[in-house]
Amino acid sequence: MSDPFKQAAGNRKVLTADETAEGRLDAWLTAQVGEEFSRSRIKALIKDGQVLLRGEPVTDPQRKVRTGDSFELTLPEPEDPTPQGEDIPLDILHEDDDVIVISKPSGLVVHPGAGNWTGTLVNALIHHCSDTLSGIGGVRRPGIVHRLDKDTTGVMVVAKNDIAHRHLSLQFADHGRTMPLERAYQAIVWGRPRTLSGTVDAPLGRATGDRTRRAVKRPDSQDADEAITHYQVIERFHEKPDATAFASLVECRLETGRTHQIRVHMAHIGHPLLGDTVYGAGFKTKANLLPEEIRKVVNGFGRQALHAFMLQFEHPRTGEIMHFEVPLPDDMVELVEALRR
Repeated sequence: MSDPFKQAAGNRKVLTADETAEGRLDAWLTAQVGEEFSRSRIKALIKDGQVLLRGEPVTDPQRKVRTGDSFELTLPEPEDPTPQGEDIPLDILHEDDDVIVISKPSGLVVHPGAGNWTGTLVNALIHHCSDTLSGIGGVRRPGIVHRLDKDTTGVMVVAKNDIAHRHLSLQFADHGRTMPLERAYQAIVWGRPRTLSGTVDAPLGRATGDRTRRAVKRPDSQDADEAITHYQVIERFHEKPDATAFASLVECRLETGRTHQIRVHMAHIGHPLLGDTVYGAGFKTKANLLPEEIRKVVNGFGRQALHAFMLQFEHPRTGEIMHFEVPLPDDMVELVEALRR
């Protein structure tokens, strides 16, 4: 192949396959890009929607490359492989030589990334744990085995060494089917689900034309990932004789762990989370029906009303079942109290 690169604007490159091109997309792109990006990194970029074919994301790393294919690839800025520690306060629920359990506040990004290279949970943990961190994947850093969205609050566990990282990763991959892992969330949603408890079994994938949003997919879609959420209504606010309500406090338990899973699933059944400007923007005008005092609180709630209140896992070294619960944060307590009035 002649030079496959045609420099596009910014950090985008266009690569065109000639008659010698063959094999999987991730392998072919890795060979063209060179040593700067590993195959696993290229695979992650594909799944993240950073590779376009005729203007549409190609999210299957195993897709076969065909002669004449012209791929547009977005290459991220080089990442610092060793994020720096920063003195950021942490609400620590438990810490030992293997794990640290924290209550994450709203607004804290978990891992450094585009637009958030500093001020993250990882930066805070590097500073706090200092020399107690051992090598994870060859780098002295905390092992992130699960994440919460920037504006979601609640319990998180982080590994401090390779052994704990591998053990916890297995538990989260199992999603509590055969291991003792349990995760439970509380959310405030618009309306009241038709049944007070139920299960949303709806595969999720990337929304068309948007690499950050998720959407419910047909089971036979190429990028459909199994996603199952169990919910139970805990409290209804301003319930009417016809069994409808203005809003509800629900508990959600995950059988899978997809990005934005609870937010998308609750919106899918017609009850998006209060404050969710991505999946529930069309419901914001419902607040206009409330008395002014309550309306101000609802409209002033600046994030999705989601809190990871419970986490249970098996300690990676001792085998002890570790169970943690944290109450609703102050902003959600204020929102609940306003809705009760």
